[in-house]
Amino acid sequence: MKSFVVAISGASGSIYGIRLIETLLKSGGFVHLCVSHTAFSIIKKETGISWTGKKASDTEKNIRKHFASKNVTYHSEFNLAAPISSGSFITEGMFIVPCSMKTLSGIANGYANNLIERAADVVIKEGRKLILAPREMPLSAIHLENMLKLARLGVTIAPPVPAFYQNPKDIKDIVDFVVGKILDSAGVKHNLFKRWG
Repeated sequence: MKSFVVAISGASGSIYGIRLIETLLKSGGFVHLCVSHTAFSIIKKETGISWTGKKASDTEKNIRKHFASKNVTYHSEFNLAAPISSGSFITEGMFIVPCSMKTLSGIANGYANNLIERAADVVIKEGRKLILAPREMPLSAIHLENMLKLARLGVTIAPPVPAFYQNPKDIKDIVDFVVGKILDSAGVKHNLFKRWG
């Protein structure tokens, strides 16, 4: 079973991260999920989904119930002793969808202040696939410099920019296109959208 790290940081667009997890689980993958403290409230505001519990184990139960799967493990962003914080823990790579500019900056500068940034740091040093979906607009020169720095290290920068040649009928179609492109970047097969030609 292929294992992936997925992080949802505190930026708008949590719907992309949720759909990404659904797709990875349906394809038979195992997901190690890390959600930033701020992202929980954004998820609730944008989707109506509430995952938080009194303890991390309660949060994990809520997440597993939401996805109807035991193949997802939740790791608190404050748990720097989690398996995904070590290079000896093997995964196929990591997605941060959406990726806030704060998280992107932390990764670009090797800050590793929380588990999301530490796991990304590990993925980079181990030469595994790291895909970031930065969610901000307009982009400042600081944002662009951080993205360029990471891209030069081999990180894939995949902003959640929709296309319309597949004639989307609703928001789900738009989300599926973006998530499909993110999965393409990782070499994960899917059928989320109709391809050009």
